[in-house]
Amino acid sequence: METPPARRRAPGMSPERRREMIVAVALPLIAEHGAAVTTGQIARAAGIGEATIFRVFADKDELLDACVIEALRPDHVLEQLTTIPLDQPLAARLAEAADAMHAYTDRIGTVIGALHAFGRARERPAPEPSANPREKGPGSLRDTTLRETREALAELFEPDRDSLRLPPERLATLFLNLVRSDARRLPGDPELGVADLVDVFVHGALTRPRPLTEEGPS
Repeated sequence: METPPARRRAPGMSPERRREMIVAVALPLIAEHGAAVTTGQIARAAGIGEATIFRVFADKDELLDACVIEALRPDHVLEQLTTIPLDQPLAARLAEAADAMHAYTDRIGTVIGALHAFGRARERPAPEPSANPREKGPGSLRDTTLRETREALAELFEPDRDSLRLPPERLATLFLNLVRSDARRLPGDPELGVADLVDVFVHGALTRPRPLTEEGPS
């Protein structure tokens, strides 16, 4: 009788890769349950034993901190901004950029808001992602993120440089501030669609703009 060949065991995940997988599974559960989510729920959703979580995280708090750090990481939105096709019209480019930035702020708000709503507000500040490896000089991660976001937005304006009223770098700063203000609108404020926001930014508020020196009604 022939002996069946021994089954080769698939190589296991590295601890870092397993941490990333667990965090990716935990994020939507945290958005739904906040800090009340259990490690058992996360383990079942990940298809692993609960003990596996504690091989790569010291405790549930460390796992929740890792989820907050992942929500705050700017890598994803920066990658989206740098891959927007430049052969589209300017308004289409900016609409994609605004959608990406809104998704980023929504993700942060959903995760951190859920944790606080379910009683995880702490005296210590929220954990911050480690410094961006691309950053060579001094400055906080927030400053680095804003600078890289402005640079990515400036690239979206660059194909139309000859038609712009201001340099791409200044327009990038104005557009970034506009999108950030829109994301922080107060309850009860009218909700503007991305198309409205971009249309006013690109074409202005007036249907037939007049010179700034012109006074009185036309």
